[in-house]
Amino acid sequence: MGAGCEDVSVTEDKWLTWLPLGLLGLATVVSTAAAPALGDAAADVRWTLALTAVTAAWMLATPRPGPVNYTGRTALAFVLTWMNPFYAIFGVAGFFDVYDSLKGRWVYVAMLAVGITQAGSQSGGFPPDDAAQAWVFVALIGLNAGLATAFMRISLRTEQRTVDLEQLNADLEAALLENQDLQERLVSQAREAGVQEERARLAREIHDTLAQSLAGIVTQLEASVGGERQERALGLARHALAEARRSMLDLSPGDLEGAMLPDALSCVVAAWSAEHAVRADAVVVGDPVPLHPEVEATVIRIAQESLTNVAKHADAARVGVTLSYDGDEVVLDVRDDGVGFDVDAPPGSSSFGLRGMRQRVARLAGELTLESLAGRGTAVSARLPALAREAA
Repeated sequence: MGAGCEDVSVTEDKWLTWLPLGLLGLATVVSTAAAPALGDAAADVRWTLALTAVTAAWMLATPRPGPVNYTGRTALAFVLTWMNPFYAIFGVAGFFDVYDSLKGRWVYVAMLAVGITQAGSQSGGFPPDDAAQAWVFVALIGLNAGLATAFMRISLRTEQRTVDLEQLNADLEAALLENQDLQERLVSQAREAGVQEERARLAREIHDTLAQSLAGIVTQLEASVGGERQERALGLARHALAEARRSMLDLSPGDLEGAMLPDALSCVVAAWSAEHAVRADAVVVGDPVPLHPEVEATVIRIAQESLTNVAKHADAARVGVTLSYDGDEVVLDVRDDGVGFDVDAPPGSSSFGLRGMRQRVARLAGELTLESLAGRGTAVSARLPALAREAA
């Protein structure tokens, strides 16, 4: 689009350069042909041709469009029209490039000068012969200058609207590209979140059904009278329970694979900070201990959902994530310095995420608290029982 605008500008400059010369040539032909019919009203053709040559040289020698070129040309056009009224054909060029040549109040002065030139020709030549011709002359000045000003203003507004529309189209195109990229990222994130959620659901199902049943079987077999078949059944049950627990760990959030909870949380915070260009710090308080896989998974999920809400709604410049190991509890705090909101207001677009966090915490008999004030940021705190990994 930039190249196209440049081509249009070059074409316009050429048009403004050669149009006055063309009009001067046309006016010279018409004036020379009409001079005999005008008689005494027209100057000697030799003088008009000489001044025509001076005018052409002036236009070619001075920068155009520009104030020097325009002022000299307009003055010469007035003199030529005084000598022969048909040179008004050339004088009309002053209406076309006045806004490109002059600025501010000088535009209106130039419009008046060109209007005087045109009115002198249209009223019968300079100077007026009587009062009637003088009144006609004055009226034609106002008419010429007024109409030219009105038409030029309409032209400038149309041109400005065209420029604005081109800019608007460019902005819309950029916005469409940005929205397309955002949509692709959202789809990817939603797909990944769906996979992770399904993994967590399967892990809970295995824990709540198969693993619990196998644990009960092992307990019953251990309490029974010994025997070869019992020992074999006990071995098979223990092996099945170990496999169920391994499957639960495999289905835990991908961020926990092969990593301790503090390391996994730091990776989540660092990745979010890099993606959203917001400063985010992860701090661990206390001595980390291995926790039940579902507790660790819940901590990661609440951190991810809280950071997602910050990115969507908070407009924050800084986020702090703190993981505290406090005896029989583990506490996750996510605080931001964003715009905040009224927690007592009707649920908004983030209510689903908050409801999901509350459900996760409630499933583990924990507690979720939310604090926020408009303009004062938001704090999410999840308090969970520090179940040992052996409890799985």
